[in-house]
Amino acid sequence: MLAIFQKEIGSFFNSLIAYIVMAVFLTAIGLIVWVFPDSNIPDYGFADMNSFFSLAPYVLIFLIPAITMRSLAEESRNGTLELLLTKPLRNRDLILGKFFANWVLVLFTILPTLLYYFSVYQLGNPQGNIDSAAVFGSYMGLLLLCGVLVSMGLWCSSLNDNQIVAFILAVFLGFIWYVGFSAISELWNSGTAADLFSWIALDTQYSALGKGLIDSRNVIYLLSLLSFFLYLTYWKVETLRK
Repeated sequence: MLAIFQKEIGSFFNSLIAYIVMAVFLTAIGLIVWVFPDSNIPDYGFADMNSFFSLAPYVLIFLIPAITMRSLAEESRNGTLELLLTKPLRNRDLILGKFFANWVLVLFTILPTLLYYFSVYQLGNPQGNIDSAAVFGSYMGLLLLCGVLVSMGLWCSSLNDNQIVAFILAVFLGFIWYVGFSAISELWNSGTAADLFSWIALDTQYSALGKGLIDSRNVIYLLSLLSFFLYLTYWKVETLRK
């Protein structure tokens, strides 16, 4: 797994992919949080990062598939996936190596946004007037959400050798799971079906963690969903090996 991880990380940073992804994300989020009139923190008047945490997932729903779309689709198109499968390399190591490499790249992309927290901390009146527990919970939820989106993107990339198709499928899947299920739950207004669709929606789990109280049920659900899509990817790669 470590060899695959190092190979993927090296390929990211030896090309423009990593730098373009980071630049696009930080520029888009920076404009939303500090410049755009309807969402910037200085005009909002409150020392919090709600605008960042509420809008970042929508940017990541498009950004993460752009990172993961090449993971297995490009290997399949170039014929290198078949070569990897002929080596004494376990499917689990191949998938986990690619997953963690993609996840780490996303984490590196998010890491500079900690400057937003320190800036808001300094801007508070009095200084430090910010709910740090809510910020910590929101960051934890954001990192887990990124892990889920990476696992979804990795599975979509394993389905065919066309990167564009993988990108579109991953965006669609992420969008449906993040806000689609919440919208479906509202069709019932109340009842078991409404509660079920509301619970499995990613925005519900993400918002719950952002309240500052880490509920193990939310964490377990996100980790389970992440593992589910990694298993689907494993199953797909296993069919290619046979």
